[in-house]
Amino acid sequence: MPLYLRLFDGISAGDVLAHRVLWSFVLLAVAAAAIRGWPRLRAALGRPRLLAMLAASGLLIATNWLIYTWAVLNGRTLDTSLGYFMQPLLNVALGVLLLKEAFPPAKRIAVALAVTGVAIVTIAHGALPWVSVGLAFSFGFYGFIRKYTAVDPVTALIVETGFVAPLAAGWLALAPGGLFRHDFITDAALVGSGLVSIIPLGMFGFAARRLSLSTLGMLQYIGPSMVFLVAVFVFGEPLDIWRLAAFACIWAGLVVFSIGGLRAAATPIRPRP
Repeated sequence: MPLYLRLFDGISAGDVLAHRVLWSFVLLAVAAAAIRGWPRLRAALGRPRLLAMLAASGLLIATNWLIYTWAVLNGRTLDTSLGYFMQPLLNVALGVLLLKEAFPPAKRIAVALAVTGVAIVTIAHGALPWVSVGLAFSFGFYGFIRKYTAVDPVTALIVETGFVAPLAAGWLALAPGGLFRHDFITDAALVGSGLVSIIPLGMFGFAARRLSLSTLGMLQYIGPSMVFLVAVFVFGEPLDIWRLAAFACIWAGLVVFSIGGLRAAATPIRPRP
C-alpha cells in the first residue's frame, strides 16, 4: 500500500481519502449486485444496533486510512510500520480488558514490551508517536467491533463506507477542479485505490469473526514487516537508534507472545476426573 500511495505525491491526504472511500463504496455496491447481496443489505439496514456498530467501525477505518495516507505522503512510513506492529499487542490488551481473555505471563511481558517501545520514542523525541498510536488504536477498535457484527464482510463494508461516502463525495464536489482534475494515470490510480483498499479489508473482516482477538492480532505483523522494509530500503527514511530500540521492544514482545502461544497450543488439555 505505501508504494501505491506514493503515486499521489502532491495530492492532499484528504483528497486521497475521499477517493478511497467513494470508489470503495461504488465497487462494493457493484459487488453486492453481482453476488445478489441486496437482500442481506436490506436485512442489515433494518437492524438499528448493527447499523450503529457499523457506523462506528466506518468512522474508525476512515480515520485509520486518513492517518496512514497522511503519514506515507509526508515521509512517515516508518511510523505506520511501528503502529501496525503495536496493534497486534493492543489487540491482546483489548482481549484481556474487554473480553476477559486469559492474561498469562507471556501476554503480560509482550504488552509491557510494547508500552516500553512507545515510551522510548516518546521520551527520545519529546512527543507521543501519534501516527503509530492513532493507527494502532483505530484499527484495534475496528477489529474489536467487527468481531461482533453478525453480517457478511461485503454487506458490512458497504454499510461502513456508505456512512462515510456522502462526506467523501461532498469533499470532492467542493474541491477546485472537480472529481477528475489530475492527469489520466493519476485519476485512474485514485479510482483504483478503492479496489486496493477493500480487498485486504474484506479479508480481515472475514477472519475477524472466526479467530480470537489475540490470534487475529498476532497474524497481522506480516504487513508491517513489509512496510518497514519498504520505508527503510525503498523510501530511505532514517532509522535512528531510539526508533530502532522501540521496534526491538515490540519485536521482542511479538516473539515472547508467539512462543507463549505455541507452548499453550502444544499443552494437552487434561480431562477432569
